[in-house]
Amino acid sequence: MKRLAILTSGGDAPGMNAAIRAITLRALQEDIEVIGVIGGYNGLLSQEYIQLTNATVDDIIGLGGTILKSARCRQMKEEHGPLLAAKALDAMDVDALIVIGGDGSFRGCSAILNHWQGNIIGVPGTIDNDINGTDQTIGFWTAVDTAVECIDKIRDTANAFERLFIVEVMGRDCGFIAVESAVASGAEHIICKEIISNESEFLENLVQGLNSAITAHRTTSYVIVVAENSLSKTAQELSHYLEQHTNTDCKVAILGYLQRGGSPVASDRVLATKLGVAAINTVLSRNSGVMVGTEHDQISYTPFSQTSYKNTSNQALIRRLNDLNFNLS
Repeated sequence: MKRLAILTSGGDAPGMNAAIRAITLRALQEDIEVIGVIGGYNGLLSQEYIQLTNATVDDIIGLGGTILKSARCRQMKEEHGPLLAAKALDAMDVDALIVIGGDGSFRGCSAILNHWQGNIIGVPGTIDNDINGTDQTIGFWTAVDTAVECIDKIRDTANAFERLFIVEVMGRDCGFIAVESAVASGAEHIICKEIISNESEFLENLVQGLNSAITAHRTTSYVIVVAENSLSKTAQELSHYLEQHTNTDCKVAILGYLQRGGSPVASDRVLATKLGVAAINTVLSRNSGVMVGTEHDQISYTPFSQTSYKNTSNQALIRRLNDLNFNLS
């Protein structure tokens, strides 16, 4: 093993730089040359990269985003894309590739392996926490922390005006950010698709619960945390619907890309460091085609073919809500 390439792909996540740092430092300990591909798979196809050294990564553990930049690569979804990527790796004289990203990035890894004999290892970096084979993904807890900070501030305004607020958080098709941020901020209601079997019935129960709480003057404000794509209605449409059925002023706050930025919290830095070191150890063992993750606080290894969405119906998330006896209505 002489030369290793690192790339970050897909949506950026706080802690990606910490992973780049750990991978680089561990590889250099083994006298492996490290290069960083710029701009995800696009940079790989164009063979754009920089040399990574101790000095390059020394102070990046607390930086948000990724020093290697990221992108979504349409060409990798085309039939010839993975073959071109394999040829680029050979042209760059690379023996192993470590990809930090989500399930889409790992599908790219799997496709390249059909044309390339080197080692490819995945490291889960996405705020959504939607990767099978790992309990946590890099960036998730920072995204939750950011969401909680925002919800706490929104609560101040909600209390001041005695308003109902809908706060939409990211997560794509996964409700983990919504659940954790709602619980941590004391939100009155959670909406995520994992707990909705019938949308009409769910909304009826939501309205009934809100009206009962409003009539009882249980609190001066109500915060509903919604995972994006949970309903057929947009957040604004849900706001109008609730105003009509509760006779209460309802406002919307969409947190969006705020959750992807910022300095990673300690838990994400530690996780990124742990997985970065594990990735190099996996490369050295000549293992390939797997994502390194963590399950029950132990390093786990999951083939790329099995890294798509966590539990499809997210049974772990539903159990968490039931354990907390949280009000879902």
